[in-house]
Amino acid sequence: MSTDDKRFYITTPIYYVNDKPHLGHAYTTVVSDFLARWHRGDGFATYFLTGTDEHGEKIWEAAQAAGVDAQTFTDQISHRFRDAWQRLGVQIDDYIRTTEDRHKSVVSAFWQQLHDGGDIYKAEYEGLYSIGQERFVTEKELVDGKLPIDSDPPVHRKEENYFFRMEKYRPWLIEHIESHPDFIHPAGFRNEVLAILREPIGDLSISRPRDRVPWGIPIPWDKDHVTYVWSDALLNYISALGYPDGDLYGQFWPGVWHMIGKDILRQHAVFWPTMLHAAGVPVFERLLVGGYLSGDDGRKMSKSFGNVLDPFELAETFGEDPVRYYLLRELPYGNDGGVGTTGLAKRYNADLANDLGNLLSRARKLILGGLKGVLAAPVQTDADRELIAAGEGLLAAMRAQVRAVRIDSALEEALQFVRALNRYFDSEEPWKLARDPSGAKRLGTVLYNVVEGLRIVATLLEPAMPAKCQAIRTALALPDSDFLSTQSWGGTQVDTEVPKKAEQLFPRAQAAPAESAAAPKEEAVGESDGTISIDEFAKVQFRVAEVTAAELVPKTDRLLKLTLQVGDEERTVVSGIAEHYQPEDLVGRRLVVVANLAPAKLRGIESRGMILAAEDDDGKLAVVELPEGFTSGAVVR
Repeated sequence: MSTDDKRFYITTPIYYVNDKPHLGHAYTTVVSDFLARWHRGDGFATYFLTGTDEHGEKIWEAAQAAGVDAQTFTDQISHRFRDAWQRLGVQIDDYIRTTEDRHKSVVSAFWQQLHDGGDIYKAEYEGLYSIGQERFVTEKELVDGKLPIDSDPPVHRKEENYFFRMEKYRPWLIEHIESHPDFIHPAGFRNEVLAILREPIGDLSISRPRDRVPWGIPIPWDKDHVTYVWSDALLNYISALGYPDGDLYGQFWPGVWHMIGKDILRQHAVFWPTMLHAAGVPVFERLLVGGYLSGDDGRKMSKSFGNVLDPFELAETFGEDPVRYYLLRELPYGNDGGVGTTGLAKRYNADLANDLGNLLSRARKLILGGLKGVLAAPVQTDADRELIAAGEGLLAAMRAQVRAVRIDSALEEALQFVRALNRYFDSEEPWKLARDPSGAKRLGTVLYNVVEGLRIVATLLEPAMPAKCQAIRTALALPDSDFLSTQSWGGTQVDTEVPKKAEQLFPRAQAAPAESAAAPKEEAVGESDGTISIDEFAKVQFRVAEVTAAELVPKTDRLLKLTLQVGDEERTVVSGIAEHYQPEDLVGRRLVVVANLAPAKLRGIESRGMILAAEDDDGKLAVVELPEGFTSGAVVR
């Protein structure tokens, strides 16, 4: 890749200002910040954009309810988001608000161009309208009478709007997606969009009557209408760059990665590219789609379940960097998954306190004691070659994972190297070398190699934990270093004196952050065994359940809806095993179900229980099944 090609533009969705920042916002923003920091460190000219979406019916109504004008209301909420990202160590290049003049002017000019080109027409539309998503919806999108992501069903509306001829560009969009396999990631969402495009998508309503929704950007050719929220908001990605002739636009568009949640897939994968293509604007490079977060109890986050997490309270308890690391490390990007204080504490203790923090502490102790605080020049031997090769190859290994948006795997590459450093430290036994006068040279080499390894780790983990990695350098008197320097072993200077005092980077988190907001206490580092008491285990009820019916949950490729007979009771369970079993293959089987889980709604279906299954390292999955003779409802002990 040439220097000219090394340009990287990344965006979060601009967040709607009808609520305060929550964990879903934080997750997408931290992932985006990691990617921006990584590419900047890897030599890319980088630009990172986030901001707030501030027009629309919901905002107008919320401002009215608050008793303030809409601009005052949006000013207050938008600042919450800006402040929130500072609290999580997010480093942005620009923060766009849709109420800014620089954005409004681009929106007006863009739609005027499409109007002049014949791609806009006025028509009366009648149909179902989602207040939550601020768009018309079809019956096919509804589950139990509403969109799965809405709390209320859509309302019937009939009004005159302006429309963009989106259907006209459906064949082009299909061809573009099929010829650009990496355009939408992960591939499951690419397939979902192609499925949507197999049938007519209709045209896109881009305006609302101003007498009903006064809070919006006026349509330039008809001041009685304002732009509909998505036809306004999506344009932030180019308005922030000074489209059409700004220097930033010329430098960074269209090499952009858009980070979104899957709830706004259709808007970004269908609306946005057809809008751009119609205007003759090159289409963005990649759309990266994140999954939903649930509590670490496996249930969707809900105030009624008591499992809603405030990312900023977590940061107060664990520190901003451990929270950042956990969000990046715990979930493969694009997957749904559970997060919570229990999982955070385990990940924190295992990766950060035990593996990384403990190694740093042990190395510093021996440097200060055995080397009088000063590193000596190493004398490398064959015993050191494997470690050196692993360190010099870490950047390439992590780079491949990051470019494939497998951030969890990239961080695991770094932690595998940290574990290799620990094994090296233990096998060389430097504490014994420090007591043996003849072992001084070897002691110096071993400790130099551990510090050099930590230099590489601190450099390549900095996009995930910027403050903590700087603290590692401070604790070892290491200068700042760039990514390329990690490819050559020996960047640590000798004869540098290590400071006698340094902060404890990762005080061990005690087992109950979920029970208390107390800060992690400083304790001796030891491996947590994750055990539970017999009384806790006794609360779990396992029962035999016979499958009487099974079907695929609509619009998913992973979920099966199972009807189970559990003794005299019939119940429904939603299980993520569709990639491994055909529905008809399960009917008649006797499975094991966790029978006393609190009900949870998945895709609008109430699921009462959980099927037990085993999965090996290769991803092969099998349900736990009992032979004939075990009647449904029988207790499994």
